[in-house]
Amino acid sequence: MESPGPAPILAPAPWTAPAGIRVTRVRTFLCAPQGCPYVITRVETDQPGLYGLGCASDPQRTLAIRSVVDDYLGPMLLGRDPADIEDLHRLLDNSGYWRGGSIANNALASIDVALWDIKGKVAGLPLHQLLGGRARGYAEAYTHVDGADEAQVVELVLAAREQGYRHVRVQVAVPGTDTYGTAPTDERQAQDRRLRRESWDSLAYLRHVPPALVRIRERVGPDIELLHDVHERLTPAQARQFVRAVEDARLYFLEDALAPEDAAHFPGLRAAGSTPLAVGELYADVTQYLPLLEQRAVDYTRIRIPTLGGLTPTRKLVAVCELFGVRTAPHGPGDVSPVGQAANVALDISSPAFGVQEAATFRDATLEVFPGAPVPVGGRFHPAEAPGLGVDFDEAAARRYPVTAPLEHDRWALLRATDGSAHRP
Repeated sequence: MESPGPAPILAPAPWTAPAGIRVTRVRTFLCAPQGCPYVITRVETDQPGLYGLGCASDPQRTLAIRSVVDDYLGPMLLGRDPADIEDLHRLLDNSGYWRGGSIANNALASIDVALWDIKGKVAGLPLHQLLGGRARGYAEAYTHVDGADEAQVVELVLAAREQGYRHVRVQVAVPGTDTYGTAPTDERQAQDRRLRRESWDSLAYLRHVPPALVRIRERVGPDIELLHDVHERLTPAQARQFVRAVEDARLYFLEDALAPEDAAHFPGLRAAGSTPLAVGELYADVTQYLPLLEQRAVDYTRIRIPTLGGLTPTRKLVAVCELFGVRTAPHGPGDVSPVGQAANVALDISSPAFGVQEAATFRDATLEVFPGAPVPVGGRFHPAEAPGLGVDFDEAAARRYPVTAPLEHDRWALLRATDGSAHRP
């Protein structure tokens, strides 16, 4: 009995496709060498050894994203010319009818970035060259430090400066409350946080953190940039108080002082003080940034390439940022894989709008799974020289680091206020 053969291509491109490369397979891989779940997509072609990699990084909805790639988007790609990135992005985006959202966009982004990776490999050029070439020699990075008290934070900031970092995000613990970005002090607190038993006290945060940031600035001096992440935990009125209280800390930027739902309050937050404002890692649609850009209400966009649907829409947003005089500060914590970080660095190197790049410290296991992973040297990312993203994926190594069960990582985003009400994480 003869095999049925390949499925017909839905909505084929009406132009004459040149003879050559075609997509033959789309595969997804789950792994957790960094501790958080990664979804990696590999788009394979009929050319031996030619494939592209993409990152579908949303550790809270890992299995749902994998299903969107495996069951819906991947099959639509088979038999098509991977060079038609704009057409394929629009086609796949429209296929769900109810467009957008973080799950659909992460799935779409992984395919989109993989197609850009293929294009770079076919051209024999690193990805930043396809995006216009170098706009700078390197991309400044910022690292994270946190401490139980100011003295510990100061020590870690100075140590980061010795490593070459000129930008450091600082988070200081608030006694008696579940403070974002700080490590537990003992096993009991670690267990409480794992089970989300601790509560969040906004008033204690407002009393404790602004003066602590001012004193940290006084102790580390003026020649290092300090950043701080509120992580959307304040009301608009509280955020205005915070902005006024941290003036003397002279922050490089204050991140996520407001949640996306409260974005209309950013002009009022801008009027409350001179501290530069950054926002965007939770945005799942590039158009969410447009009102803030038009109002000149923010200074830095915390773009997250996977959640925005890939390089295709993100590079257009970055161009708009340039036109409005706003800098980019791409999201790059440990839950963005080295594949996603390589896409960040390609944009950083090629865009005049770039400001600073968040830099995760990848574990040895992560570097094993992702040969060629971008790693800052002296607080700087240098552009890749290999064609495409410059990052590979070791499938055999990845199998040694399986992902945790659903809900294990989701617990991270569960938080309650002192009165027991659910609170933004």
